[in-house]
Amino acid sequence: MSHQNLEEVLQTAGSPVQLLRHSQIGPYAFPVVRSEFTNWRDEQRAWRETCALFDLSHHMTDLYVEGPDALKLFSDLGVNTFNNFKLNQAKQFVACNHNGYVIGDAILFPLDKNRFNLVGRPPAHNWVQYHVETGRYDAKAERDERSFVNQGQRKVFRYQVQGPNAVRVMEKVTGKPVPDIRFFYIDVFKIAGRDIRALRHGMVGQAGWEIFGPCEYGAEVRDAIVNAGQEYGIRQVGSRAYPTTCLESGWIPSPLPAVYVGEELKGYREWLSAKSYEATASLGGSFYSDDITDYYLTPYDLGYGPFVKFDHDFVGRKAVERMAGNQRRKKVTLVWRGEDLARVFTSLFHAGGDIAKYIDFPIANYSTLPYDKVLKGGKAVGLSTYTGYTYNERAMVSLAMIDVEHSELGTELTLVWGEEGRGSSKPTVERHVQAEIRVTVSPIPISEAARVAYRPR
Repeated sequence: MSHQNLEEVLQTAGSPVQLLRHSQIGPYAFPVVRSEFTNWRDEQRAWRETCALFDLSHHMTDLYVEGPDALKLFSDLGVNTFNNFKLNQAKQFVACNHNGYVIGDAILFPLDKNRFNLVGRPPAHNWVQYHVETGRYDAKAERDERSFVNQGQRKVFRYQVQGPNAVRVMEKVTGKPVPDIRFFYIDVFKIAGRDIRALRHGMVGQAGWEIFGPCEYGAEVRDAIVNAGQEYGIRQVGSRAYPTTCLESGWIPSPLPAVYVGEELKGYREWLSAKSYEATASLGGSFYSDDITDYYLTPYDLGYGPFVKFDHDFVGRKAVERMAGNQRRKKVTLVWRGEDLARVFTSLFHAGGDIAKYIDFPIANYSTLPYDKVLKGGKAVGLSTYTGYTYNERAMVSLAMIDVEHSELGTELTLVWGEEGRGSSKPTVERHVQAEIRVTVSPIPISEAARVAYRPR
């Protein structure tokens, strides 16, 4: 029997946790782009020391929404304010369910009057598209799937240029001083004879832009930037290093979409296909609960508090207002203890003995939705959700949400690495035993440049 939608899949699986825990896919895919152009250590160094070029053209979903009610739609669904939202700026759009828990987030670009492009992982796009198709909005939606789904036939190329030498590179490739664009505002550059839009955006806090334009111009624009950047130490960044940028910028890209239970969301689950992100994503890590809502995250857990504005009505507003006055957890970076990591790797060389869960470099996630438990004195005090190594910090780190009373910088905690019962049935999980790793609460973003750049003016 083939299932038609997420609701049918859940009925067969028995519970959302069982469905996601034993999903057969692994971590979120970054397709098409070479894994390494040189080596991932030097590629990480480039965005901190010289200049890096990232190719973001393939791993994100684009949803184009157009019509007289397009802006009202986003306002009705997003925690963000849209007062004075201009054509020359972008916004990190955050959508919640009726109980105030995050469904997803993505970057919203205005392209023209009443025309917008939402860019990111699919959950936010699915939620918006559902409301376009089922709500009373004078708007239409067109979807451009990531290359993993549509075999590389994208409408738009999307690159990022960032690092201490990014300004020099862009001045050389454009032949003029770069405009002084405010953070998350948009202007136009002429590159390789083409008018290309540029968003002032640096994933790790350095000077940088996200540039985008018609896919057919992508190769010539990329080559022009690479050629201009040679004297400034530019490096193209591959798909191994790119996912680690968020470890330094502090953005958590993998919240579990809060859609799996609740009568008010049943129609949405029936709309979502049996092959949707929500139906196929894998849940991994040492945090276990039979209640899927224990995996749900609030806008405040994810550090989106500054984006929340109660100047408009939106789905989940009353619940989010209650959360605003009762913030239990704080987003932090956890720095893992090197000696404990060495112990995990040493287990691989003891013939016949149990091994700890392998830790991959530079990104250690082995599921789409990683959730590890964090302890203090044996008591659970938080969740760790995204893990990897940054050569720039010479450290394995993870992005976490810790109970406020244990979130002070320098606090030592314990993270449990690996899954219970020697591991789930995911093909990315070998049989193993869990390991305890000491971690230290550190700033978020861990990169000082990012902390300064992201501070509101």
